[in-house]
Amino acid sequence: MAERTRRAYGVDVGQLAEWASGNDLEPAELDHRTLRRFAGVLSERGASKSTVARKLAAIRAFYRVMVQRGELESSPADLVASPKADSHLPAVLKAGQAADLLGSMPASTPLEARDRAIFELAYSAGLRAEELVNLDVHDLDVDAEELRVHGKGGRTRVVPAGEHAWKALEAYTEHARPALAGEVPKGGHPPPEPALFLSKSGRRLSTSDLRRRLRVALRRASVQSGITPHTLRHSFATHLLEGGADLRAIQELLGHASISTTQTYTRVESKRLRQAYARAHPRA
Repeated sequence: MAERTRRAYGVDVGQLAEWASGNDLEPAELDHRTLRRFAGVLSERGASKSTVARKLAAIRAFYRVMVQRGELESSPADLVASPKADSHLPAVLKAGQAADLLGSMPASTPLEARDRAIFELAYSAGLRAEELVNLDVHDLDVDAEELRVHGKGGRTRVVPAGEHAWKALEAYTEHARPALAGEVPKGGHPPPEPALFLSKSGRRLSTSDLRRRLRVALRRASVQSGITPHTLRHSFATHLLEGGADLRAIQELLGHASISTTQTYTRVESKRLRQAYARAHPRA
């Protein structure tokens, strides 16, 4: 599993251990009824259904390892069902809003050119924030206008990017990135940092850096608040579906392991169609 997943699972299982210890429960006393009580306590404390489900997934993974190691005969967590998550449609920008946001981003300084390239690529290729910051220079195939993306679960995929994104990337890699890396644009030695997108100190960006820079761009463009890098990914998928793209193709572009995850966007599209029907049909 990815390092972030391991850290999150450690926190979740540690929270169970803390709760059990506070209730004078020994590890061997944790059966499926006790784990259900723990899930109930999480809900009472205000945890959402998706958060409870994630913590139960971590606990199942922990017990699965205990069984594999022969320390338990069976996992009590297998008898604990996860709460059914509430169905929330992802927030998306209209195509015109996305164009206004990206078109309003200046590119006169190295940092501005970097931000423009990042968010053009986020919308053009539908990348997750973590996928964007994990891109290295050698992941770009300029001739084919494709990039290699390292996604969730160690899965790698090759995705295309549009003309606007490549123009922004070329402007960034030819002039802005050398300035941020402290290298000579032509004829110099390659920088030690392989990351495509660099901070002003020449280091790889973090996902929190991306969210912060997007907030700056949103204020400049006077676009609604609450938009995140993931909103650009949702908008990418929704606009592809609206344009007639096949759901399987969208699944591959997004790097979803399951088609059921991608089918979320069909609900977004059907909601839009219902609204159009209600506005336009004389007997709606």
